[in-house]
Amino acid sequence: MSRLDSMLRRLAAQRDGLNWAAEQIAPLSGDVLDMGLGNGRTYDHLREVLADRRIWVIDRVLQCHPSCVPPKADFLQGEAEPMMKRLATQGHKIALAHYDFGFGVKEKDVAEAARLSPIIGSVMVSGGVIVSGQPLVGFEELAGPKGIAPGRYLFYRA
Repeated sequence: MSRLDSMLRRLAAQRDGLNWAAEQIAPLSGDVLDMGLGNGRTYDHLREVLADRRIWVIDRVLQCHPSCVPPKADFLQGEAEPMMKRLATQGHKIALAHYDFGFGVKEKDVAEAARLSPIIGSVMVSGGVIVSGQPLVGFEELAGPKGIAPGRYLFYRA
């Protein structure tokens, strides 16, 4: 498979997974958390699909497309751990989280996701859904939507 085809499959799986997760959390109260803003494509999709929810964004730097800049009050710039602790301390609860942090080195990315898993759990509402590109620990793994190849994207319930 070409790298282009692989990327298209990954992006389609991400979109379909986020849409599925949005349906799953419909009966729950809580905000949305996008961990890893990057260029803002996922954030842009989340604000379209979940326009009625507050969407928090965590990233080390703000370098997204100008049309995807989150409101200043919802952008938590810095390292993930203190930013999630800030959310928890302020009493914010998350119904849907999207985990997209990464260094680009598989072993390092997996270790970071495992290390951050308990902190992610501390901000989630019971029954909330996490969509992740990396394996997380301590959550119930879900099958996710049909049509997404196993392991392409990961789905969890808090």
